[in-house]
Amino acid sequence: MAGTPMLPPNLVTGSGNMEGNAAAAPPTPGTDMTGICFRDQLWLNTYPLDRNLVFDYFALSPFYDYTCNNEQLRMRSIHPLDISHLSKMTGIEFMVSEVMEPHLFVMRKQKRDGPEKVTPMLTYYVLDGSIYQAPQLCNVFSARVGRALYYISKAFTTAASKLEKVGYVDSEDDSTSHEPKAAKETIDFKEVKRVDHILASLQRKLSAAPPPPPFPEGYTPPSTAEGEQGPETEQADPSVDPILDQGPAKRTKYA
Repeated sequence: MAGTPMLPPNLVTGSGNMEGNAAAAPPTPGTDMTGICFRDQLWLNTYPLDRNLVFDYFALSPFYDYTCNNEQLRMRSIHPLDISHLSKMTGIEFMVSEVMEPHLFVMRKQKRDGPEKVTPMLTYYVLDGSIYQAPQLCNVFSARVGRALYYISKAFTTAASKLEKVGYVDSEDDSTSHEPKAAKETIDFKEVKRVDHILASLQRKLSAAPPPPPFPEGYTPPSTAEGEQGPETEQADPSVDPILDQGPAKRTKYA
C-alpha cells in the first residue's frame, strides 16, 4: 500500500483515462455518474488488482472524493481502510463491502456520525478492472417501470391497429344464396360505438313505453280460424269493434 498521498487525476497528466472523452473534467464526486466508466490499463498491467491495492486503484477514478477520511489517513501514512482509525472520525469515508478477487470489488461511500452510526450514500463496484457507479434502487425501479409501460402501450397500439382491420365478413354457405357474394365488408367500429352511445343516451332521456290499453269487459279474443276470415266476414258483424277486434297481429302499421 502506497503511503504517499496521490494527486487527483485531473491534476496529473496521463494518470488514467476515462472511457469516452478523456479530456473532459471529471464531475463532482457524489453526483450521478452512472453514465461513465473509469479504467486505467497501464495501472492494471503494472500492479495486481486485489483487496490490498484496490483502494489505491479506486482513488485514481473521478468517483473518489479527496475530502474523505480515507485520504486523511493516507496523508498520515496509515492504511486508508483501517477501521480502528476511521471509527474515531466523522465525515465521508469509503469502505470495501464485498470482495470476489480478482473480478469484483464493491466500494461503499458512507457518512459516519459516530463509531457505530453510519449512513450509506452511494455504491461503486470494480468489475474486471473497470469502475462503475451503481444506480440507486429508486432509479432502477423507475427505469424498469418506464420500460414496462412503454411495451404495454406499444402492445395496446398494435392490438388497436389489428382490431381496426377486423371486419371482413365472408359468406360461408354459398348454396343458400343465389346473389353474387360480396368479397369483403368493412365494419367501422368507431361508427358502431358512436351509434351505440347515441342510442344509450336517448334511452336514458326517453321515458318507458306505456302499457297497452286493457280490453273491454266481456270481450273475448277471436280464435285463429275467425282471425283468418276475410274482411267481409268481419264487417258483417256490427257488434264487434273493428279496431279492438283485430288484435296485435292485425293492427295497422304506420310508417
